[in-house]
Amino acid sequence: MLKTKMALDVEKIRKDFPILKVKVNGKPLVYLDNAATSQKPKQVIDSVTDFYENYNANIHRSIHKLGEQATAAYENAREKAADFINADSGEIVFTKGTTESLNLVAYSLSNELKENDEIVLTQMEHHSNLVPWQQIAKKKKAKVRFAEIDSKGELKTDQFNELINKRTKIVSVVHASNVLGTINDVGKIGKIAREKSDACFIVDAAQSAPHMKVDVKKMNCDFLAFSGHKMLAPTGIGVLYGKKDLLERMQPFLYGGHMIKEVTFNDSKWNDIPWKFEAGTASIAQAIGLGAAIDYLKMAGMEKIAQHENELAEYAMEKLSEIKEVEIYGPSAGKRVGVVSFNVKGVHAHDTSAILDSEGIAVRAGHHCAMPLHSVLGITASARASFYLYNTKEEADKLIQGIRKVIKVFK
Repeated sequence: MLKTKMALDVEKIRKDFPILKVKVNGKPLVYLDNAATSQKPKQVIDSVTDFYENYNANIHRSIHKLGEQATAAYENAREKAADFINADSGEIVFTKGTTESLNLVAYSLSNELKENDEIVLTQMEHHSNLVPWQQIAKKKKAKVRFAEIDSKGELKTDQFNELINKRTKIVSVVHASNVLGTINDVGKIGKIAREKSDACFIVDAAQSAPHMKVDVKKMNCDFLAFSGHKMLAPTGIGVLYGKKDLLERMQPFLYGGHMIKEVTFNDSKWNDIPWKFEAGTASIAQAIGLGAAIDYLKMAGMEKIAQHENELAEYAMEKLSEIKEVEIYGPSAGKRVGVVSFNVKGVHAHDTSAILDSEGIAVRAGHHCAMPLHSVLGITASARASFYLYNTKEEADKLIQGIRKVIKVFK
């Protein structure tokens, strides 16, 4: 077992995850697809079960006991999410995930965009932080500009000094790449944006919030988005942080129940923030599960988690670099989260993934919803191993053994 400097008790942690006892193709599961979705500890599973078994009811609508209990648990989860990123609870909007959060912001802010306005993104954006702005720019006749990456897979941050100007209205960047693992200096980018424009600064934290300490006040971002399912919580719950004055100014993304304060046959008045952005029946069980997941991550310690994943990524990259048939993408381990994308030369990533799956090893293969980035890298697809707090050095070794089998089969 890999012993981290900050002593994350991985053996104890693994006992909390029932799925890690599962066998795949007769082999013990080695789950290395955490950047896509993480596994869930029993504490999170139990919190969701407890809701459905003991106080299942709709929220904010009923004065009966179950409704009040469900509402309290849901809003308690909002408080936990706010504390997790150093925000106020009124700045936390629950969504279905990062994708919906980013679309909400894009849709609402698009009302303020005009012809020839500019939007600045990066070459390493996930489709969720590229396609909405791309399509809005087409409708508004605005221009999208991209900060480039260098040969090491690191962002050319100084380019923002050239890209951002008085016409820039949106600067939206990924905190950590889901392909390269690169951790971007969003604090520096945000500072440049404020010095050179009055642009709205947005951070996609889908790959950073689950793995490292995130502080919206230190970042000084206007909006930040992340997903629960990548950080031990259920699917179908996400978080959008937004500064209060901006949330107050923005128009709702969805209309319906609960997001209204008053409706007549002629007009409607919106609810207070954050509820004016939470139309319809909420993802109550999912939010409660998110609260339990945050409790678990805080118990483990975000700094310990980051250190553990960094050491695993460094170890895996060191072993992969010894195999001449393997090409690794992205920066050194100290500059990335625990994501390692690679290819076996001459072998399609899907074939690599299939062979690894036969050994019980789960990795992602494809373009990872980042096709433009793959085109910059000069490849159509890559295999991706992504580590989390429950992964071990022994599992990294099994990955290496599996890759050697891939080479044997195809070479």
